[in-house]
Amino acid sequence: MTSQKDRAWAYFDRIVATAELMDVNPWVRRGGGHAEFQPDYATLARLLGVPAHLAALSQSGVPALALDVWVAYELRRAGFDADRVWPRPAAPRVLPDEVLRFVAALPARQRAEAMERITVRGAGGAASANILGKNYVKQVDVVMSSWATGPELMISTKRMDSSFGKNAANRVEESYGDAKNLRSRHPQAALGFFYSLGAGALNTEPDIARWLIDLLGKLGREADAYDAVGLIIPSVLTPVADDTAEDDAAGPLEPGAIDSLAVDPADGLGEAEIDLDALPAVALDLDAVPGELDPGRFLGAMTSLVLDRTPVNFHREARARRAEAG
Repeated sequence: MTSQKDRAWAYFDRIVATAELMDVNPWVRRGGGHAEFQPDYATLARLLGVPAHLAALSQSGVPALALDVWVAYELRRAGFDADRVWPRPAAPRVLPDEVLRFVAALPARQRAEAMERITVRGAGGAASANILGKNYVKQVDVVMSSWATGPELMISTKRMDSSFGKNAANRVEESYGDAKNLRSRHPQAALGFFYSLGAGALNTEPDIARWLIDLLGKLGREADAYDAVGLIIPSVLTPVADDTAEDDAAGPLEPGAIDSLAVDPADGLGEAEIDLDALPAVALDLDAVPGELDPGRFLGAMTSLVLDRTPVNFHREARARRAEAG
């Protein structure tokens, strides 16, 4: 039986594969020659429509996964190697590129057997990335890493569409502690936090919304915490059901813990079953997002931090795309 997350992955993969701006350089030149990162908001809106279409609650992991897929997609648009950015664009979603290069060098028959073992039998791949911080292992939503370098970029995402007053403070407090945990062990990695706040909060609980937006801005100013913080405020015409379940209810992962590998969702959902036209429309209130939390600023900062903290012969394509615009 196909799980809800498998169904969501099938939609996510189709949206990303057909994105009009997938191969378009996100860096654009502004006045004075300054380069700015221009996100693909149309693709973000389509991805955010998937959880609503599937009526996916937060405990399914699908609503937050839409953010992960988009951030990873934007990092690939920036020129970073597709297989080094997790979640990968195909199952297994987390797999060191060194393993992929080793498999690619095998004779054809052995290559097919190795990939079948990795993707179907669950040997060597995972559904999520678990990173050891100073004191505990933390599941990180978007990661760029390799065996040679260790984590170069780590981005945690959070999404809140309801129950703002009950859960907002807990989510931010947890994220602040996670930043300290990861930063202490990986001081050179670009560390970011990307938050989605349902537009309903601006009307139903405006004081909570203002407080939360202000706190998110302050999280990005701590020298030993996040390098950058981003915010989106979506409004889904067919929203997910009111869901007060806690995210990350299982708590910190044990050292060496690893999620089970999901079979490639394309195997469980036929092409004809993926109707992108059926997705509900999603609006993004970009005017309500302060400049310091702007998604373009966030993605540009994360990209530039990786490039600034690595040798010039690393990430050549990403460097070329940024230089092309500015």
